[in-house]
Amino acid sequence: MGNYLNYDGKKITFTLPTGWNVITSEDKPPVPGVKDPIQEIRRALDHPIGSPKVEDLARPGMEVVLLFDDLQRPTPAYLALPEILNRLNRAGIPDSRINGICALGTHPIPTLTQLKEKVGEEAFTRLTNRLFIHDPHASDNVIIGKTHRGTLVEINRRVAFADLIIGVGECMPHPIAGYGGGCKIIMPGVCSYRSVADHHFTWMRHRNSRVNLLEGNHFFEDISDAGRLSRLAFKLDFIINEKREVIRAFAGNPWEEHREASQYAASLYLVPLPKLADITIASAAPLEIGVQATKALVMACFSTRSGGAIIWAAPQKQAGPIMPLIKEMASPESAEDFHRRLIVGDVPEHLRSFGISYIMQVVYFKEIADKFNIVHVTEGLSEEQVKMMKFSYSSNIQEAIEQVHKKMAQADVAIFPSGGNIIPQIR
Repeated sequence: MGNYLNYDGKKITFTLPTGWNVITSEDKPPVPGVKDPIQEIRRALDHPIGSPKVEDLARPGMEVVLLFDDLQRPTPAYLALPEILNRLNRAGIPDSRINGICALGTHPIPTLTQLKEKVGEEAFTRLTNRLFIHDPHASDNVIIGKTHRGTLVEINRRVAFADLIIGVGECMPHPIAGYGGGCKIIMPGVCSYRSVADHHFTWMRHRNSRVNLLEGNHFFEDISDAGRLSRLAFKLDFIINEKREVIRAFAGNPWEEHREASQYAASLYLVPLPKLADITIASAAPLEIGVQATKALVMACFSTRSGGAIIWAAPQKQAGPIMPLIKEMASPESAEDFHRRLIVGDVPEHLRSFGISYIMQVVYFKEIADKFNIVHVTEGLSEEQVKMMKFSYSSNIQEAIEQVHKKMAQADVAIFPSGGNIIPQIR
């Protein structure tokens, strides 16, 4: 088969002009999930990394907090929470001394129905009246200190005063924090809005705030610090495929299990490149819905030289969530000016209801539009909407290639058939 992209459930083939040299076209085949996810959870909890088991950390009389992420993550909290509750019970801690907290960071608040869907019937019943949704704007969030780099850490009061804190999340490549999971359940998970804003807006544009980098990534290291300050004792992190199936679970000391989970994720998603490409052609698959579709564009930036071209193909059939982003992109304000506004707390009114990570996209996208020539292949957005983003529009991939070819007759080209789940690495 020639060159292709995975797009909206089908393969789109295309031809490249002579003079364009392909340096990679590696497609990462989907990784199957385990047959029995509960057995996988038990295996991880029975063999924790760098930590005693949950039941050995617990003591009768303790107040325990179980943290879990929100519906924007595919973590199967409904499978994990009953397993952890049972272990705490065996250690002499009844359900009545355990609180569950949805660590949503600054994301929109889920409904009660969504919360029930996340934790499952059993945990929802067992933790009746003790299931809470973190409120980043709550007046009773507690300041517990500052990180080594001076970020204020202000967290949910139930977490601040708990005797034992256990987290459940997922570890996936993250464009800024290196990898998700680990202490992100604390920062941003259960931190106050001003705490998250202070951290995210300070470190978001440091050149080491990037995918597949933990050591020397200040964004990540500050998150780790926040986890230590809050006394996060134990973490269960899942690696999950695009069908929301569990590939593997890692549990134990939040720093050690996260390191191993990140290395495992890297083994699944790394695509080596001999050099930066002049042109990257990337599909948003398998993350094509809403803001998730932008992940492929961010990854393509890591593989393309400054001043190069990126052809980004995404159906954008559910474009509603990215419309406020597009509107903000159309403003004449530079990435720098917008970023400076955020640092002093001047968040545009129409973006205030969105999570901080969403607002950050405006800065990144303005920067990307300056640094690269982006051609967006999409059917869900109009040409006018794409131009508002300061990108070029194309209705199909072959036409996009011809557009770019007019400006770049000779080029090294990277092709990512599934750009949403890869990590480009220049070797």
